[in-house]
Amino acid sequence: MPTFKTPVLMLIAGALFATSACGGNTAVPTGVTQSFSGSPAGVGSIVPNDTTSILKQLTKDVEIGSTVDRKNGDMGPRAIALVRSTFKLKKGQLLVCNFSDAAGNAGKGTTIEILNPKPHSKPTTFTQNDKLEGCDGDAITATNEVYAAGQQSGVAPQFGPDGTLNQSYGSPLKAPFADADAFCGLAYAPEDVYVSDSTTGSIIKLDFLPVSRSGTAKMTEVITGFAVNKGSGWSVLGPSGIQYNSTRTGVLCNDTLYIVDGVNNTIVAVSTASSLLQKDEIVVQPGGKKFKCAHPKVTCASLVYSGSPLNAPVASALLANGNLIVANTKGGNKLVELTPTGKILATKTIDTGTTARVFGLLAVGTSDTDTVLYYTDTKTNTLHELTR
Repeated sequence: MPTFKTPVLMLIAGALFATSACGGNTAVPTGVTQSFSGSPAGVGSIVPNDTTSILKQLTKDVEIGSTVDRKNGDMGPRAIALVRSTFKLKKGQLLVCNFSDAAGNAGKGTTIEILNPKPHSKPTTFTQNDKLEGCDGDAITATNEVYAAGQQSGVAPQFGPDGTLNQSYGSPLKAPFADADAFCGLAYAPEDVYVSDSTTGSIIKLDFLPVSRSGTAKMTEVITGFAVNKGSGWSVLGPSGIQYNSTRTGVLCNDTLYIVDGVNNTIVAVSTASSLLQKDEIVVQPGGKKFKCAHPKVTCASLVYSGSPLNAPVASALLANGNLIVANTKGGNKLVELTPTGKILATKTIDTGTTARVFGLLAVGTSDTDTVLYYTDTKTNTLHELTR
């Protein structure tokens, strides 16, 4: 009888946990909505085409705490992830990647920090590992397995809930740029992970079904053709800001993958993302606005929005009502809120300086009235919360 490593068993358990959460019972974590994203808020259904601006309501800026690692001094906070269940880590805690080392060298950070979601929190090292070099992504599953993106290490390492390295995923990845956990909410469905690449302009899917003897995911470059700018350090642009949203209709799963294109200033939506199985199944055409899809009746990409006020966006967050907020890295640190149909609802400038500061976003809440937005500030090396 085949044996499986712990990660696979935990993924199966995660699927069962998230499935029970779909029913709206007490398994749903507090402060978690019934949509699901890479900066997740939960599993289930959302209210479509909500034109209420949440960003306009978030007028209070609260500093949660420093993200500087207290052991090696790593700094430069980037991606943010929410812990959705208590297993080693505690439900409601936040994980933050450090992209720079103690000297401020971009792409040399090798730590992920744990912070509690309240002011004056002190960072605790979740893990420090060379496989994290240039950490710019940290997706977490329902059972607290953490999949990171190491832009400089060139791999996507997977850590257990205690921060122990379990395995790493390399080729076809070259420069992992962002990642997202993706579970559509159906019984026995896989909890996949999507990773973008800032060198190849591709999206790689880590597919956990069928389960292998080793517990290792199958890696497939399912989307390719996104533009990259071949920049360095904080100036790198490419496919990023991955968000996963799923709605459930009976035994069918309707899921969408959102991707931010920082070079072309676009936001792209991929329909029925869980059906992506083949290499180069979707090819982004030059300019980032048109797409060639191998199986358009099953899954394809579409343009959500293009142009101003987007200006070299990198980070994004999925709100409880299904809308998105993205963060520009040029022209001032401006946040842009829009619907999935491309209607701009609001903008908010975090800082008028020319230096990019916001590289991580995370929305947490269950409705328009209780949603808060976390963001990382690379100038002050802190995590902030925008609230009412």
